[in-house]
This record gives sequence, C-alpha cells and structure tokens, in this order.
Amino acid sequence: MSRSWRALWRQADRRWREADRRWREAGRRFDASGPGRLWGRLAAVDFFGHSFQLAALALLCFFPFLIIITAASGREAAEVVAGWLGLDQQAAEAVSTLFAPTTNSYTLTGTSAVLLLLGVMAVAGTLQSWYLMLFDAPGSVTRNTAARLAWLIGLFVYVAVQAALGRVLGGWLLPGLAGFLWAAAFWWGSMYVLLAGAVRWRVLFPPALVTSVCWTGLGVFSAHYFSAAVVANEAKYGPIGVVMVILSWLVAVGVVIHLGAIVGRAWR
Repeated sequence: MSRSWRALWRQADRRWREADRRWREAGRRFDASGPGRLWGRLAAVDFFGHSFQLAALALLCFFPFLIIITAASGREAAEVVAGWLGLDQQAAEAVSTLFAPTTNSYTLTGTSAVLLLLGVMAVAGTLQSWYLMLFDAPGSVTRNTAARLAWLIGLFVYVAVQAALGRVLGGWLLPGLAGFLWAAAFWWGSMYVLLAGAVRWRVLFPPALVTSVCWTGLGVFSAHYFSAAVVANEAKYGPIGVVMVILSWLVAVGVVIHLGAIVGRAWR
C-alpha cells in the first residue's frame, strides 16, 4: 500500500512540475510579446495606483473648484460632469442631485479661495509628475507653477469648446470627429506644456493621438455603460452610489492617460 502511495505521489509531483514549467514558459513568452512588454511598462509605473490617486484628488480638490467656476459662469457643475460621462437624461438627473445648491449666492473667503486653488493645482501637479516620469524627462526639468496654471486654463478652454461643438454640430458623426481632433490637440498641448518643452512637439504627437483614441473610446464606453450604472447605483445605494460611478470613471481617465503616453511612445 505504501509503495502505491509513493508512486501516486511521484506521479502527482511530476505533473505539478510539468505544469509549473509550462506556466513559466507561457509567462516568459507573454513577457516577451508586445502586450507583455506593454503590461510590464504599465506595471512599472504603477498606473493603477496612480489612477486611484488622481480619482481621489479630483473628487476632493477639483470638483469643489469646478462647482465654483461653473456657478460663476452661469452653468451647472452637474451638466458639465454629465457631459464628460456622456450620460442620458435619467442618469444626468441622478448626478444633479449631488450638486443641488442650497443657496443661490456663493461667497468665498480668502482662505477658501487659496485652498481651492491649491487643491486644483495639486491635480495639475500630479498629472505633470506623471508625464515627467512617463517620458523620462531630464532631471533638470521639474514641476513648475506656470506650466500647471497654463494647463488649467487650457483645460477649461477645452471643456468650453467641446460643449460648444456638441451644441453647434448636429448628429453624432461630425461632433464625434471634431471632438476626437480637439481632444488630440488638447492632449498634445497638455504634454508639451506640462513637460515645459523638454520633449519636442513631433515626439509628443503619437502619444497625443493614442491618448485621444483612448479618450474617445472611454467616451463611447461611458455613453453605453455609465448611464445605466448611475441609475442602478442610485436606486441601490443612493447618492453614494452615484459617487462610486464617478470615481470609477476618474480611475479610467488615469488609465487612459498612462496608456496613451506609453503606447504612443512604443508606437513611435
């Protein structure tokens, strides 16, 4: 009986070793392939952790600034957020409950204004540090306030023009094409500005184009998925469920930024 058990043990051990060998070989083949090298580069820069960092910063620091800016310009923050996520009317109404004002007057103290500005600058600084790392910028290039301010101004110009394109152009083909080209121009300029001109325009064009493709793909996915997710989460969890969906979208934005830069560099 003991001999049969030993034979079974040796047979199982051989099978385990063979399966382990095949698994390791498959892992080495994947690492040597294009998708494997891409995944290795993404993992090396901790793209998922960075994306969660961006989502948390945007929710805590950027959204309060967005509320104040949109109110000052006569628009609603909920309308802007719903446009970014491509939500339908029912989902947009669910998002509007998060931004429903309790008063029509907005007053800011000096301290509040400084904190809001520092918060939104932190979001821009995070994006700038990503690009410095993703493009292996020279050590002499550091984060600077002027570049972050210029990027923030460009972001609000991008949002305003994107909204205008949707209103002026009818249908879906022309707004989609114009939005894609405008997004490519925005990300191209964003990379150049945040890198403080350390990387040439022509080098940044492929990453900007890939980022625009990923950004457009996220928009299409958002329009088909996030509307239903917002409505379902609000029914199950209330307003916090809507916040969870917005956080998921913000994490996806971080992934898009990393993916665009890395795939664009590999393409070039």
